[in-house]
Amino acid sequence: MASPVAAALCALIATGFWTLVGLAIARHLLPRPLALGAAAVIGWATHSAAALPLYVWVGLSPISVAALGLLSGLAGFSLLFPVSGGRANAVPSLPVWSIGCLCAAALALVPAIAILPKYYGDAVALADPIFDHSKGAVIDAIVRLGVPPVNPIFGEFGMPGRLAYYYLWHFSAAELALVTRSSGWEADIGLTGFTAFSSLTLIMGIAVWLSKRSAAAFWTVGLATAGSLWITIFTVGGTNDLRPVLLFPIGMSGWLFQATWVPQHLMAGGCTVVAMLLLAHYIKRPNLTVVLLLALIVAAGFESSSFVGGITFLVAVVFTAPLVFYAVAPARRLVAIAGLALAAMVAISFVVPFILDQLTALRERGAAHPIAFSPYAVFGNFLPLPIRRILDLPAYWLLIAPIELPAVFVAGVIAIVTLLRSAGESRSEKLAVSFLACLAGAGLIVSWLLKSTLADNNDLGLRAIIPAIVVLIACTSAAAAMSELRRLRLIIVVIALLGLVLSLPDTAMIVRGNVGGTQRPGGKEFAQSPELWVAVRRYAPPQARVANNPLFLKDETPWPVNISWALLADRNSCFAESDLALAFAPLTAKRRNQIGGQFERVFAGVGTADDIHDLATQYGCAVAVVVPSDGAWEHDPFAASTDYRLTETRDGRWRIYVRR
Repeated sequence: MASPVAAALCALIATGFWTLVGLAIARHLLPRPLALGAAAVIGWATHSAAALPLYVWVGLSPISVAALGLLSGLAGFSLLFPVSGGRANAVPSLPVWSIGCLCAAALALVPAIAILPKYYGDAVALADPIFDHSKGAVIDAIVRLGVPPVNPIFGEFGMPGRLAYYYLWHFSAAELALVTRSSGWEADIGLTGFTAFSSLTLIMGIAVWLSKRSAAAFWTVGLATAGSLWITIFTVGGTNDLRPVLLFPIGMSGWLFQATWVPQHLMAGGCTVVAMLLLAHYIKRPNLTVVLLLALIVAAGFESSSFVGGITFLVAVVFTAPLVFYAVAPARRLVAIAGLALAAMVAISFVVPFILDQLTALRERGAAHPIAFSPYAVFGNFLPLPIRRILDLPAYWLLIAPIELPAVFVAGVIAIVTLLRSAGESRSEKLAVSFLACLAGAGLIVSWLLKSTLADNNDLGLRAIIPAIVVLIACTSAAAAMSELRRLRLIIVVIALLGLVLSLPDTAMIVRGNVGGTQRPGGKEFAQSPELWVAVRRYAPPQARVANNPLFLKDETPWPVNISWALLADRNSCFAESDLALAFAPLTAKRRNQIGGQFERVFAGVGTADDIHDLATQYGCAVAVVVPSDGAWEHDPFAASTDYRLTETRDGRWRIYVRR
């Protein structure tokens, strides 16, 4: 089971190391508030994006990770030298910034705590976000077998199988696991806390830089706690189903929700924001260092989330391109554009393996159009379909966005306009706000008009909004701290605080769920399952694939997922579970359902000899484990099989079979 001490160690190492590396780079390129705020994201992005291809060649091991970490840490010696341009005397003051960072660290604990196990006597409860952290199996696979990562979810014909997923975030968690000898689950917890902290400090840095007020840092932490208004609306309405008037929301919500469920997408959102800031400063002072840094950060964003760092960022670049063209002086335009073209080529060279793997997986899934034009559906069937689809278009902006982001959407839009008008002669600030506005607009528009089609939920729409959340919190915080705005500041503060207060029921629900988890009937069996997987690992070598019931402890998560295997097995699966296969396995829907049904039949106790033979030969299952909650415990198809032999049985708790 995951240890809080090991998770905290991972978080502390991640924060100290990547902040040191990032600050050593950023302090020579950005104003002091931005350098302090963006340091953690810059350090993580540059180190991770550069280290991944290196480890493909030299191998991933504790020694190679420690050696590269030591070399990267040498950049910290640059902190001994003063910076130019008087940046060292700018806001924020270090005492205020330190207090702000402590507040950010405290808030960052909320997403991290959600992934920890919660003990209730002899049972363990899990919080709902653990469902999305079942990807921790990817971290364990990278630790065991290196990079490029083997697909831990599925491997037909016993072949390793390439993982077609944006796994850079999970790769960096594997680095932490290697140097601390932690489990993938513990590294996931630690990196989730670091990701939340780095996102908050980035927002703080932008807000302080734009407002020239240290107090803006505290506004960012407060506004980041805001949830959505849905719980408030459901409470007032007396129901959580507003159909036929409104469809059930897809659940974009605010920063705290996103940081808890999908830290890899949040980190990608931070990379896109930093890329826009670097772009604004590159236009002011074109140089090769910024070009290379920009390339690495863009690559890291894409390799962490093709939805946020890929599609959303690409749309933002299209919006920003005319501003870039006209912002550069004609005499330097050709050189500046050539530098940006070089950055694009370097970034593409880093992400090509990811693109090729994902395109191959899409082809094998038969997914010709993974992204579709599909405006956000707001209204239910109380109106005729043609009318409500027309009304859906403005309703996204008038209803959904203010409900999902009550503290920062309206206030943030006003703040962006205000900051653009108040920037005066500060060309870099005006450009930065303009570019950030383009990024926020891109995130909102992608969530409004585009939809991912590979799953039932619109994962693209859910995650594309993250850069907009970051930008809106930063700009709202900046405007709220600027006393010279007077009446506009008052309007922004009132709207933001009203939205924050009304969203408190949702925030309270998120915090309560993260801290306490949800007690479910299988909690006692989950608490005992670490012993099961220790026994399985005695017979399964690191590269072996294991078969267990895909529906084992399916009620321990809000949606069925093989969570015990994902968090505790530390071994690859032949077929982990249908929802995981949907995201990770290169299978058509028909083939995925066939295989899932076959595995479920076997462990329900109604599998045939041919099914067992397929597990041994077609899916390469080296080890199979049966537990009392499986139907196969009473009607065991493995017992009579010529493909497997019983190797261990333990006091009515498990049976382990090994392929002959």
